[in-house]
Amino acid sequence: MRKGLSLFLLLISFTVQAEQWPGEQWPSGPQLTGPAVAALTAYAFPTRDDNTRQGIRTDALLVIRDGQIVYERYAAATSADTPHLIWSISKSLMATVLGVAYGEGLFQLDDPAAKFYPALEKHPTVTIKDLLHWASGLDWQEDYEYAPLKSSVVAMLYTRGHRDMAAFTADHDSYAPAGQAFRYSSGDSNLLAAALKTMVGPQHYPDYPWAALFEPLGIRSATWETDATGTFVASSYAYMTARDLARVGLLMARDGRWHDRQLLPKDWVAFNRQPFAGYKANQDEAVPGGQWWLNRPMAGDASPWPDAPPDTFAALGHWGQALYVIPSEKLLIVRYGDDRDGSYRHNELLRRVLAALRP
Repeated sequence: MRKGLSLFLLLISFTVQAEQWPGEQWPSGPQLTGPAVAALTAYAFPTRDDNTRQGIRTDALLVIRDGQIVYERYAAATSADTPHLIWSISKSLMATVLGVAYGEGLFQLDDPAAKFYPALEKHPTVTIKDLLHWASGLDWQEDYEYAPLKSSVVAMLYTRGHRDMAAFTADHDSYAPAGQAFRYSSGDSNLLAAALKTMVGPQHYPDYPWAALFEPLGIRSATWETDATGTFVASSYAYMTARDLARVGLLMARDGRWHDRQLLPKDWVAFNRQPFAGYKANQDEAVPGGQWWLNRPMAGDASPWPDAPPDTFAALGHWGQALYVIPSEKLLIVRYGDDRDGSYRHNELLRRVLAALRP
């Protein structure tokens, strides 16, 4: 009897500790309740006058812990089935697709980018690693609607560069040696998308993100726009539901493993989560890794998001799009929004989510 009872308890323990993975749908866990949850909801979904587009507007907020949905809410025209424009989260998505190609041996981090994209021949020292760090040294101005006349990214997306975004970027002059200085650049991300075309071959390229990443993860909602040359707009134009984007977060949280398959090499994930050594404190809202953003203090400064654990990392996009990954808490957070006035704060949302999770 004792042996049978011990075996039963062992099986129960294994079941409790077993990893949760999404199938066609995410499993649901105990839903968050209490005053801290009400405070989270009040912050994320305040009453807002959409005629002025001022203040926070959250379209989706999804919280997953231990692989189970514990909080989910949508607003405006967004639902669980709505593929949302993720803006610059597309950059981290391209980095994840590139991780599969890296695992297939199609390139090395120190390879010259011109090896795969010859239009970069006047910048022969720029490597794939430099592009992943937003450290190409190309003289790029990442200004948006607040300074459109001098904006490289506005010109690339909407005017003279929109037909061939990588070629437009490659034609820029240098302002610093490659690999020495961080300057956030949507152009660098689109150069990576152009390099991927050569890595995998033009026949496989249109389907590669789906075959390499989306289908293995069970992502069904993804759309990714291209420019006129058929190159994915890796800087900006992917669309995905919150639940599908969370699958990418779970892959990264579990060091590139999906069930029993090592989809991304562990050293690739470690590179994504390693701060770029050439970053100077307070250059941006978080510390850059390999096309991901890190909650890591630099040069003795405080963490960018002091109320979140230091292992927090994120994919971030214009107007408040965010995928936060906190491995130490087994926590994923997807937030979609339409914040035009800059009032949304990453740390504030993270603080409130973490408070809602405390017993």
